[in-house]
Amino acid sequence: MKRVLLVMMMLALAWALLGMEEGGKEGSIPYDKFEKPKRCGTSCHENIYRQWEQAMMSQCYTHKWDEIEYFDLAVAHANADPAFEGVKAACDGCHAPLSYLAGDNPPPRPSEGSRANESVSCDVCHTITGFEGDTPFNFNWTIEPGRVKYGPREGAESPHHTTKKSDFLSTTEFCGTCHNEKSDFGAWVKATQIEWKEGPYAEEGVHCQECHMTQGPMTTAKGEPVREDAWMHLFHGAHDPGKVRGTIEVRIHPDLRMTEPGGLLKFTCALFNQKTGHKFPTGSVEDRIVWLHVEATDADGNSYHLPVDKKGFDGEEYTIAADVLAYQDMEVPLGLDDFEGIQRDGVPYGDRIFRMPYFDPQGRMTIMQWNTKSFGPDYRIGPKETKTEHFTFEIPFEAAPGEMTVTATLNYKKLVEPVGKFLDVPAEEYETIVVNSHSTTVEILP
Repeated sequence: MKRVLLVMMMLALAWALLGMEEGGKEGSIPYDKFEKPKRCGTSCHENIYRQWEQAMMSQCYTHKWDEIEYFDLAVAHANADPAFEGVKAACDGCHAPLSYLAGDNPPPRPSEGSRANESVSCDVCHTITGFEGDTPFNFNWTIEPGRVKYGPREGAESPHHTTKKSDFLSTTEFCGTCHNEKSDFGAWVKATQIEWKEGPYAEEGVHCQECHMTQGPMTTAKGEPVREDAWMHLFHGAHDPGKVRGTIEVRIHPDLRMTEPGGLLKFTCALFNQKTGHKFPTGSVEDRIVWLHVEATDADGNSYHLPVDKKGFDGEEYTIAADVLAYQDMEVPLGLDDFEGIQRDGVPYGDRIFRMPYFDPQGRMTIMQWNTKSFGPDYRIGPKETKTEHFTFEIPFEAAPGEMTVTATLNYKKLVEPVGKFLDVPAEEYETIVVNSHSTTVEILP
């Protein structure tokens, strides 16, 4: 009996040690256990490498806004408040997994050229074996770097490494290990894969990879013929204007085709999410801003802004652009006393904003996701959802008679502009991208 118990204890210890190694915990695997992506790209997988190096997967540590957010806000917040010490490594778990695994947290800044700059590299994704628990989130992937590389095909051969087929690589759970995230307060600050799972595309079997890693003809390795169904390593998403444009269909129409100055017109704008398998916007929702701007232009070229009609739901004030301040919790990492905050929206007052506001423990709107405890209304556009917005317009008496054109434009920024300017983020990070627009006309009588 003692011998059996001893054997069982040894097996349990062995499994525990194996799990610890494969689980990829902080500080468990040194940098040199992973191949450098340039070696993969220049020796064999040239096309895949060139696609990857232009995608955000290769830049999620070196990207300028990510650098500012990490060092000037997250790391600085942890240094100012020990309760947030874990943020230093937690960000790296997805943005710089090699440094996380090596225990190099925080790693050197991108300008110093450390291996953290490899961001999410080839050898990270292709040595992930699964995930721990029931829900993929907060980099709970398991990883086993070494000679075996996992791919989507059966029977693939390489002179450099052993290749094995991995069904996990083609699942949404694979993506969810980083694209779902929960703060220390228990708030789902990223839930892209969860949104997909709760939406219509999950039932249809359309996965993340089919939209963000489309298949087409390409040579995937030197000496191999063109594969008609090669997986493109483009990872185009929120940072790709071409992916964002056209995501939402926009149509606007009036209740009447003609009126006279002083008359009332009511415009209805329908917005249909035709492209995303998750909500729009998604991911770092605290950073993003999507807003609907409606403007009328009379026959003489005079322009008039149409504010959105209120619907009256709880928290609606966060979904209509206004002259208010927010983001006061930045005072801690930035070392500011009596910080009143900065302009919340940076878009024309009265425009409808499609967002989910993040709140800190004090109930203030925040862009620091690790400091998020609760949320306001989720007023984003879900997959295959249509939202309608109404605009009541009293025609100005000075409006010129003739044809008036009314245009609805849906705009998108990766980062709220006042935040970008305040933190000295490069302007391209908060450039306006037009998602879609549509115009209608009405006749203004003399």
